Amino acid sequence: MLTLWDLVTTPETTKRPQRARSSPPAQGVPTAVRRLHRTGEAADRYERMTREMLRRYTVRVRKWRSSMSGCAWQVYYADGSISNLIESPRPRGPVSAAIFLHEIGHHAIGLGRFKPRCFEEYCAWAYSIAQMREWRVNITPRVHDRVRLSLEYAVAKAARRGLRTLAEPLVEYLDSVEDVAQAERVLTKFGDRLAKV
Repeated sequence: MLTLWDLVTTPETTKRPQRARSSPPAQGVPTAVRRLHRTGEAADRYERMTREMLRRYTVRVRKWRSSMSGCAWQVYYADGSISNLIESPRPRGPVSAAIFLHEIGHHAIGLGRFKPRCFEEYCAWAYSIAQMREWRVNITPRVHDRVRLSLEYAVAKAARRGLRTLAEPLVEYLDSVEDVAQAERVLTKFGDRLAKV
């Protein structure tokens, strides 16, 4: 009589066939070390950039996010001290670095310094791109797409909330016909004036 254990195969009887390697491994260097060596320079640059930017603006990271989003704010204490805080993804690639630098940019330019809020977003993104150039981080098409989508959202949100004037650099971020019509109504209502900054 057969039992269930007789039907179970052992690992020795079900070995996988070996894959053929496309090229022989480098002599004397483990695979993990080779991988680290390839990405080491970029990873070190991201780490140095992160430490320096947090130190320069006395910013604390409340949480490293796993998503590609961020937030910057300040906490005011009773003794008069202020804490600069951010949440952002840890910089490991161009998009996460851009988001991190954007959140740092809010503290660098001053939270609430520019009105309307969509113009502050524009200034924070401009700071982010400038810092990416300074730190020699690749500014990829995905970074440009992220900036464009973020600013289109900020301008549309401002228009929905009754935007009175629109800074000239933000006109290009009026993305849909509805937003353009809303902006034209806003600008016509207040004498077709564009805030020149």
